[in-house]
Amino acid sequence: MTAAAPARHDWLAFYVLCAGVLMIVLDTTIVNVALPSIKADLGFSETALAWVVNAYMLTYGGCLLLAGRLGDLLGHRRVFLIGLAAFTLASLACGLAPSQLMLVVARATQGLGGAVVSAVALSLIMDLFTGPADRAKAMGIYGFVCAGGGSIGVLLGGLLTSTLSWHWIFLVNLPIGIAVALATLRLVPGTRKPFEGRLDVAGAASVTLALTLAIYAVVNGNEAGWTSPATLGVLAGALASLALFVTVESRVRSPLIPLRLFRHRNLSVASLIGVLWCAAMFAWFFLSALYMQQVLGYDPFRVGLAFLPANLVMAVCSVSLSARLVMRFGIRRPLAVGLAMAAIGLALFARAPLDGRFAIDVLPAMLLLGLGAGIAFNPVLLAAMGDVGPDQSGLASGVVNTAFMMGGALGLAVLASLAAAETNALAGAGESSLAALNGGYHRAFLAGACAAAAAALAGAWLLRPRATDSTSDP
Repeated sequence: MTAAAPARHDWLAFYVLCAGVLMIVLDTTIVNVALPSIKADLGFSETALAWVVNAYMLTYGGCLLLAGRLGDLLGHRRVFLIGLAAFTLASLACGLAPSQLMLVVARATQGLGGAVVSAVALSLIMDLFTGPADRAKAMGIYGFVCAGGGSIGVLLGGLLTSTLSWHWIFLVNLPIGIAVALATLRLVPGTRKPFEGRLDVAGAASVTLALTLAIYAVVNGNEAGWTSPATLGVLAGALASLALFVTVESRVRSPLIPLRLFRHRNLSVASLIGVLWCAAMFAWFFLSALYMQQVLGYDPFRVGLAFLPANLVMAVCSVSLSARLVMRFGIRRPLAVGLAMAAIGLALFARAPLDGRFAIDVLPAMLLLGLGAGIAFNPVLLAAMGDVGPDQSGLASGVVNTAFMMGGALGLAVLASLAAAETNALAGAGESSLAALNGGYHRAFLAGACAAAAAALAGAWLLRPRATDSTSDP
């Protein structure tokens, strides 16, 4: 009885942290369905409307590393609560926004709070579970929250927007945020950790600027042109800031990111896999939603329902199957097999016809992608976090989350460019507008399949087996 009670308490704390992360993940996609309503209500132009999404991505991706390091220095629970409060208050500002400027500023603040919550939650989860079996199970559930939350957001966004108004996609975060904060204070153990050393201000400023400029170049590249002076100038600024960051980190006594951290092979490889994997995931989530809406004529709510079978498969695999596979085979083989399944699913979408039927042309690919994502996400997180100590877990979480964010942003921009270029080429060759649009999606799906296949190969060949990868683990 005495052993079971702390275990139940730890799992309750874990579910509270997952609820906070789910709120952040939902917000990355729930807004997409409501964009037309927001545009009509606040009078956004097409160009300005993109910044309702881009403002969030800029601050979210730019501040992940800084947020993770602050968690290591100031205490993970304290920083988690600060980020949660910022996100919840920003959600209130978004829901009540009377103007374009207020909404964009509030979205940027939401991204900052979301970065803090995402970077620190994984560290808190790793602190809760030290046994390999419990940790594998926890990472499986956490992986489902991260991977499946996006498609749940589409369904919820369509429901709230159609039944109430776009304001409620933000206001729904208020009760969730308050409940998670109160439960965190009660259930999640605090780390009464003094501030060790000084915060590397120069390193924090340079890496945050580098990431923000890089993401800005990516999200604005399609509109401004990838070879335009504006895009190339911003990319040059990002590279210069990154070079300054590396120089600073090699010289200061207490660096924001000790460069020796990247000597952990599995963390570096997991970050590479994260970039490729999220590029493929964005191909699945966004492009398949566009295919179903613009080619097959589905409404937003029906698109959300189309993702439901994949979510159910992903949930089952993440919560039970993935953990068992990791305990039996280690991290490499489940990761490689899962990503290979995802690659096959995207390849199936690359042949989806104009008159596609759900049961034949959508569902098989969805099921393969859900199965692959459910199996693979857990090993990626375990590979990234397994080699670092508790004092660097927040930083490692920030690194891998930044890799996911950069991979998603870069992948979406590149795949959208490939789709647009192929669509224009087919239209110029005399294809109908719908056939040209579908041809563009086919090329982008194929590129996403190649990214998933490359991630599978990297996992199979480059990841180093760890001590927990043996079947003799308790």
